[in-house]
Amino acid sequence: MLVVSAMAGEWPRELKAFHGSTPKMDGVIEEAEWKDATRFEGVEGWTPQFTPTTKPDDLSLTGWVKYDDTRLYFAFRVTDDVLYGIDTDRWLPEKNPKAHELTREGWPWFGDEMEILINASNTWKADENAAGNGSSWQMVCNLTKSRLGGVGKGGLLEGEPRADASAWATYQQWIESGAMEAVAKVLPEGKGYVIEWAIRFDPCLEVSPGRFFTPSRSEVKMGLNIAVGDLDEKEKGKGNFGNFHHEDWFAGEKNKRTNLKQWGTLRLMPLK
Repeated sequence: MLVVSAMAGEWPRELKAFHGSTPKMDGVIEEAEWKDATRFEGVEGWTPQFTPTTKPDDLSLTGWVKYDDTRLYFAFRVTDDVLYGIDTDRWLPEKNPKAHELTREGWPWFGDEMEILINASNTWKADENAAGNGSSWQMVCNLTKSRLGGVGKGGLLEGEPRADASAWATYQQWIESGAMEAVAKVLPEGKGYVIEWAIRFDPCLEVSPGRFFTPSRSEVKMGLNIAVGDLDEKEKGKGNFGNFHHEDWFAGEKNKRTNLKQWGTLRLMPLK
């Protein structure tokens, strides 16, 4: 079967990441440390999986992306008028009373959260999702629970495919070893939060078997998707899966946004 490698994803959306300084992963976005990053906005024009977002004070974000000699960095400042588990109780969905368990039965993305999905190998065969290894993956940063901090403290959680024991173990090893780091903090004024996220090239960006991204004089393209999930009061998500209010995606069609070929493109620009 044909393996596509001409583009990083079929969705006509892209971000350029340039080589820059190393930011501090502390959940505080300082202008000086992100001034050399590419800035982007959301969620207007993104793909809604559930109730469409119509007001920026309900859900919107500013993001930044860049890389240094060893890691890829994202930062997000999210505006969110109601923070789940902070402004609301930690209600559970009927579909999964174990949603907050930090096991493969839990839902890592249940809550206010962001997800990064990268297809570093820039290939796919059909309609498959992420493999759950360095070639392609989907990881979660939740505002109110994490692998390292437990329920109540935001940070990274193992993403999809969590049903795959190998992917689960790989993701957990990345988190526990520091190969991938993320800090999530509520904004001082409330009504939103900040996420800073660092992704080590080795082992997380495997461009071909055993070979990981290295900054060079050549541009490298990878598949990219980004999601922001917004859980408000339970009744606001009535009729949606898990009573989610909003879940907006950088690229892809509704119900297909996790397919590798539905992603946009991350362009890692050459060194100057």
